[in-house]
Amino acid sequence: MINASLRGRVRLLATTMAVVLTLLLAAGAGCDSQRDPELPSVQEKLEQTHIFGQSKLRIGVATYEPLMGVLENNKLVGFDIDIARYIAASLGYEGDAIQFIHLATEDRIPALQSGQVDIVVSSFSITEERQKLVSFAGPYFVTTQEVMIPVAMKNKIRTIEDLRNPNYRVCVGGGSTTEAELEKHGIKTLVVKNVRDCVNGMRNKKRLYDAVSSDETILAGFRSMYPTEFEIVDLPFGTSEQLGVGVPISDPALRDLVAYFLHQSYLAGRSGKTSPWLTAYHQNLGPWLDGEREQPPPLNVPELVDFDDKAPV
Repeated sequence: MINASLRGRVRLLATTMAVVLTLLLAAGAGCDSQRDPELPSVQEKLEQTHIFGQSKLRIGVATYEPLMGVLENNKLVGFDIDIARYIAASLGYEGDAIQFIHLATEDRIPALQSGQVDIVVSSFSITEERQKLVSFAGPYFVTTQEVMIPVAMKNKIRTIEDLRNPNYRVCVGGGSTTEAELEKHGIKTLVVKNVRDCVNGMRNKKRLYDAVSSDETILAGFRSMYPTEFEIVDLPFGTSEQLGVGVPISDPALRDLVAYFLHQSYLAGRSGKTSPWLTAYHQNLGPWLDGEREQPPPLNVPELVDFDDKAPV
């Protein structure tokens, strides 16, 4: 028989083990409660967007900006178009599931606000004023403001002071940031629907305009079409334009997804791989812009788990 002393020691050991086990379980629970919450997945974020379940993705683009977005032989081509296709494919839309909608510069914000389009990829500069009306993902390109003139004017317009001359007619696209920038410099402008109208006016036999100002990317496109007719005047406006993808301000989940996919392209480029951005740049803008360019890092990128990372092993 087990004596009383041995039984006491057994009970004491059992009690001690129970206390230790209880403490360990409590500590484990405490650690669990301190862990960061599980990151949302791309799929979960997608289900929060207004496009979830839509059969088509409607993308507002320009169709009159060579190298950026233009209709050639009944097909849309250009840097913005390639970026738009990449974003659409990342969201699950390809081929006929993408519906491109032509938008003039001044119609981009109303189209997002009214629900006519789901996103806008159309040389859309990010500004504080615009961010009060729509959301942006990006930037996906950083450009500068330039002035393009007919070759016949190359000895007459060389400085900002020349542009202030009331005898010279300076053309800009309506609703653009360029219009406001030129106004800051005391330069009067003639506002038309889009930059193409400015270029057509300069090519007119009566030469309706003497200069056009816009983003370097847009002007490079028209120079690519008429390389012997125009030249760029490098004026020190001192401003840079961050181009972003416009998203309805009411859909933060969609903005987050677009930012996430732009960031994935950025990371691929940084790692030395061929990225969607680099491919789009070299096929469109690269031959017409000075120097090598890199994709800028998108801002306010959410942490998400990609589609495949949650798949069962």
